[in-house]
Amino acid sequence: MAITGASGAPYARVLLQTLLQAKVQVHLVVSHSAIVVMREELGLTFPGDKFDVAAYLGHETAPGEVILYDERDIAAGPSSGSFRHAGMVVCPCSMKTLASVAHGTGGNLITRAADACLKERRRLVLVPRETPMSLIHLRNMVTVTEAGAIVLPAMPGFYAHPKSVDDLLRHLALKITDSLGLDLPSAMRWKD
Repeated sequence: MAITGASGAPYARVLLQTLLQAKVQVHLVVSHSAIVVMREELGLTFPGDKFDVAAYLGHETAPGEVILYDERDIAAGPSSGSFRHAGMVVCPCSMKTLASVAHGTGGNLITRAADACLKERRRLVLVPRETPMSLIHLRNMVTVTEAGAIVLPAMPGFYAHPKSVDDLLRHLALKITDSLGLDLPSAMRWKD
């Protein structure tokens, strides 16, 4: 999982909580820009601008549940196609990150790991939150889709009759886990 500097820090937090509740080990990369957005959207500050999982979630995690990487560490395991995993999600996905993935520039661990997913034909889910979108954004989305990624914009549905913002956040997190191939019992399903 990667968190970039697009607006949508609450989406990422609920997704991370959902993955951990499903007992999924999460390899996490958080961009410096994401830390800035977390400060603005969630009122979180991290000493020395170093991301802290417990502060982000509001509780400690068990050892090995979340493995945190520095976005500058382009030699970390997830940057390689030989790093075995079930898939990657970038939530939220900034337009800068989307463009880098679309054009294979791989300038940091997030975009290198996404590129490795594409070349190894592993699941890659990109969750852009930008609106409105320019033609450049749309073309980049087409490019990554043609390369095998799933573009899942942060657009929660209303058929589950949400009663709160938290309901909308959970709905999107469950759409993302579905796209990753995780079948969680808490997912809302359309009924005949």
